[in-house]
Amino acid sequence: MERLENILSAFGNIDENNFNLSTSMWQEKKYRKGEFYNEYKNVCKYLGVIMDGVFRTYYLDDKTGEEKNIFFYSDNQFVVAYKSFVSQTPCNYYTQAMTDATIYYIHIEQLNKLYSQSHQWEHLGRVIAELAFSIGNERMESFIFRSPEERYLDLIKQHPDIFNAIPLYHIASYLGIQGPSLSRIRKRMISK
Repeated sequence: MERLENILSAFGNIDENNFNLSTSMWQEKKYRKGEFYNEYKNVCKYLGVIMDGVFRTYYLDDKTGEEKNIFFYSDNQFVVAYKSFVSQTPCNYYTQAMTDATIYYIHIEQLNKLYSQSHQWEHLGRVIAELAFSIGNERMESFIFRSPEERYLDLIKQHPDIFNAIPLYHIASYLGIQGPSLSRIRKRMISK
């Protein structure tokens, strides 16, 4: 819980007194590689904070049956199907553990209760919303304005240990390229 408190303090300026309002609301959960945090057509009811591990959000292409990775989440980050969570409507994606992982999670009703009790928690909710918007927008713009190599460098910056944690074909899918292209990018980066 101390690490969770530190993450929330650094991210949203939640002080000790306000964190203490929430201590009984957080639950710890361990995921095995391949387990789902949230599945397609399910309503996401929990906001998670990753203590360790890697998750991905992906969708299945109806025509090809291919999985397309959209987001990765790793240590000290929030994991949530945000649109589903906020609107309490079914999710269009899957969110799955890519490694064994541990999170702390809180139910949306408990989070809403904290919002009504504390301006600091309201502030945290706003910051999470801004972050979710920013990440989604950045992801969209990266495909419009950035080369695959630039997307690769951004991924390394955001998730430095991801290449040691998950298969390269998942990374290629996230970057919107094929495996051989990823191999060429990696070779160019090593030679620089």
